[in-house]
Amino acid sequence: MSRVPYASAMGSLMYAIVCAMPDLAYAVSTVSQFMSNLGKQHWEAVKWVLRYLRGTVRIGLVFQRLETEKSRLLQGYDDANYTGNLDQ
Repeated sequence: MSRVPYASAMGSLMYAIVCAMPDLAYAVSTVSQFMSNLGKQHWEAVKWVLRYLRGTVRIGLVFQRLETEKSRLLQGYDDANYTGNLDQ
């Protein structure tokens, strides 16, 4: 595992979080905890996150102003699953 570019991948993922993909914050913070004690399963998790990035490169948020009576209404959508988190 000493030849695996784990730190470089973490840096790239951190950049992606700051610039465009804040939804990756939890996954990247979880895998970054193992920087000093890297295992094969941690590298597999990082590769999974990178595959997710590649698959969602054309997906993003769109903000537009609606010229209707309900234009002052703010709508938001969330796909978080906090009930599946066993660490809390």
